Amino acid sequence: MFPERAINNSAALKSSAALKNCAGLGGVQPVKAPWSHTTGVGSVVNAWLESGRVRPYFAAHQLLEPQAASHAPIPEGLAPVLQAALARRGIRSLYTHQAEAIEAALAGRHVVVATPTASGKSLCFHLPVLNALCEDADASALFLYPTKALSRDQEHNLRELINGSGLDLAATVYDGDTPGDARRVARERCRIVLTNPDMLHAGILPSHARWATFLRGLRYIVLDELHTYRGVFGSHMAHVLARLLRVARFHGQAPQVIAATATIGNPREHAAQLLGVPVDQVTLVANSGAPRATRRVFIYNPPVVNEELGIRASTLKQAVSLTADLVRARIPTILFGPSRNSVEVMLKYLRAKVGDGAGPPGAASHAIMGYRGGYLPQQRRAIEQGLRNGEILCVVATNALELGIDIGDLDAVVCAGYPGSVAGTWQRFGRAGRRGDQSIALLVCSSSALDQYLAREPEYLLAGNAEEARIDPTNIEILIQHLKCACFEVPFELSAAGTRVAAPLPARGEGYAGLGVDETRDALEYLGQHGLVHASGGRYHWTGEAFPATHVSLRNIGWDNFVIIDVATQQSIGELDWRAAHTMLHEQAIYQQDAEQFQVERLDFDNHKAFVRKVEPDYFTTALTYRTVSVIETHRTGRLGPAELGAGDIKVLEKVTGYKKIKFFTHENAGYGDVHLPEIQMHTTSFWLTLREDFVARFALPRATFIDALRGVGRALETVSTLALMCDPRDIGQTLGDGGSDAGHDEAQGGGEAPGRNPSAGKLGGFDPTVFLFDAHPGGVGLAPRIFERAEELLERASLLVEHCPCPSGCPACVGPVAEHAQTKSVAVDILREIGIPEQRRSPTPAPRFETAVAESPSEP
Repeated sequence: MFPERAINNSAALKSSAALKNCAGLGGVQPVKAPWSHTTGVGSVVNAWLESGRVRPYFAAHQLLEPQAASHAPIPEGLAPVLQAALARRGIRSLYTHQAEAIEAALAGRHVVVATPTASGKSLCFHLPVLNALCEDADASALFLYPTKALSRDQEHNLRELINGSGLDLAATVYDGDTPGDARRVARERCRIVLTNPDMLHAGILPSHARWATFLRGLRYIVLDELHTYRGVFGSHMAHVLARLLRVARFHGQAPQVIAATATIGNPREHAAQLLGVPVDQVTLVANSGAPRATRRVFIYNPPVVNEELGIRASTLKQAVSLTADLVRARIPTILFGPSRNSVEVMLKYLRAKVGDGAGPPGAASHAIMGYRGGYLPQQRRAIEQGLRNGEILCVVATNALELGIDIGDLDAVVCAGYPGSVAGTWQRFGRAGRRGDQSIALLVCSSSALDQYLAREPEYLLAGNAEEARIDPTNIEILIQHLKCACFEVPFELSAAGTRVAAPLPARGEGYAGLGVDETRDALEYLGQHGLVHASGGRYHWTGEAFPATHVSLRNIGWDNFVIIDVATQQSIGELDWRAAHTMLHEQAIYQQDAEQFQVERLDFDNHKAFVRKVEPDYFTTALTYRTVSVIETHRTGRLGPAELGAGDIKVLEKVTGYKKIKFFTHENAGYGDVHLPEIQMHTTSFWLTLREDFVARFALPRATFIDALRGVGRALETVSTLALMCDPRDIGQTLGDGGSDAGHDEAQGGGEAPGRNPSAGKLGGFDPTVFLFDAHPGGVGLAPRIFERAEELLERASLLVEHCPCPSGCPACVGPVAEHAQTKSVAVDILREIGIPEQRRSPTPAPRFETAVAESPSEP
């Protein structure tokens, strides 16, 4: 793949032979020439383990033994043209998990494939789908991907297999970027459509009559990246699938589902819940037959540069330094950064540090590339192609490359900071190691409490189980929204009266998404009372004027993207989502792209345009963010011992107040500037728990110590609430108000949670700390009221979680990561006991494992 590797090895051998001959040393080991360098994973590992610069700071080093490929014959049920196409690719047998999944699919079962990243999961659904389309000229298939980028990447791979098989099948992507003419062709002529949940929800299902030909032949639904459908988004997705299957029944089909997922703790159960079927109807394929090279896993904790404050050397610079060693050794590498800005900074540093070590003079700018949300689609596709064909040696990326986009074979993965979950970390590590003798997976810790906990307790990552994915389709707020959409799409028939619809819907009535017939009727009667549905002839028809799907957002996302325009060329060079524009495109910000710097000269906020000019500054900028929480209206109140409980509407306010100039390479502060942009407001629902000042005084502790412990109580309460409500950690926001300040917190500095106004005090001045747990979705999705209703039970669970956690002073599984010898855990237990939560006498239970949202990393589109 990399011709430079062979050239350098050859040159090294010739130089070695020449030195031997000139010196007349024969078989004596020659002195290494100062201009020579070694290549390959083994050379870098040996250098690190022998280096005083690197080895002392390894918090952990684990060797994972290689795994040989395990093969199985190609199932005989596959069409001869497909077997011939595989043979032309040199594939005479399949990995065992591929064969197992294909056989289960051919047998008519729902299948979920849960094998590691880059294990060849695509063939598990490509082959059964194409086989069905070969056998039935009217059959069709729908492929669902969580992002537009992934669907377009997989379209390329699918078409390659179709063309290689000589099949005359039309396959296309149908999303928001698809032109009008292509949309008509997709509806009328394509037998394979690749789309995303949002387009299915708002663009296909409401107009399913126009898709009648496609839906009448729908044999397969493919769900890739199943693990992304969790929490509130996953709960929405369960209803979108219920509506899809209902519409398919209306058109006379009952399609099979093949799902693929990265490693999670409950793949079979999660798939069954998404599909609304019993678990025994889903076949799990989890034993991978794909080969894996020897993998060396390192956790690197940068050296301390400030003993008093516990500050360590820059995570970004340390990650770049170690990645440079890999690039110089010609090792195909991916370096993950925690945010868009960090990716651009590391890209600039890495190119400067490697210089010509990446190849011929000037090669670094082409062999080392960045990849993140905000690059134009054609730029991202070009980078992906460069990775696949070996032109790019290293890519610096955000979580945009976590999903299964094909980027070829890599030998090393470096993570600058913990991604936030065990499953996410191993998914990134799985990007490397499909070829060669060994691969490297390296986590470079930051100074954050969570990263430092992992450095102290590496077994949490190295030996821990992947987190479970959780959803709650029974959430009333979500269910009622999709019930309206379902009624709009196909009238509900709840008795045998009236004319039968075309599909085999139940003659005695129809339940919806897990609701029984009677419950569904009651829910529709409720909608009828509000003038949205009308009962006639044994059916319920939609009568509302609004198009219901347009008012249901599946994801917690903002408004339209901002376009970035270079004033020198008047060309668009990128785009950013609405939220990221506040921190990266304010006026005077240094916007970075492909390691080049552009200064924002003007931000046209109303028209969503940022006008930038290329500059060469010696600094970059980072935004200073302010966040507060304030209560708008209290709906319910209660008491639990000395704790005052409440639930109601709140306003979460975020505002970029300024920016900081940071010198490249030294990271010195070079000054500040003001930002004048509108506030980002989110009205949502919240639960809160307030402790009065006289209660706090009884502990006779420093205020900071008590606040840390109460924050730990909030963290434990958030953890058990996530489990009890079957949602994702990102669906619940948690913050702490001190009752005496509306000051926000500087997210760029990585400070603590933003305090908010005490909901009970009504005035400033007292110290009445308050824990807020709020729905992290505009308008709320019904989580906060359920926390209030179950507050005593959830606090008891939190107490049990903290008391029985085996850690001495706190960890991510209970009160959150804390400094060594901190009192956080013991004080948190005392707070819960003083509130009136009794000491638990039940047998200890394992602390649940949850994903931890990383606030500093903006989500990728």
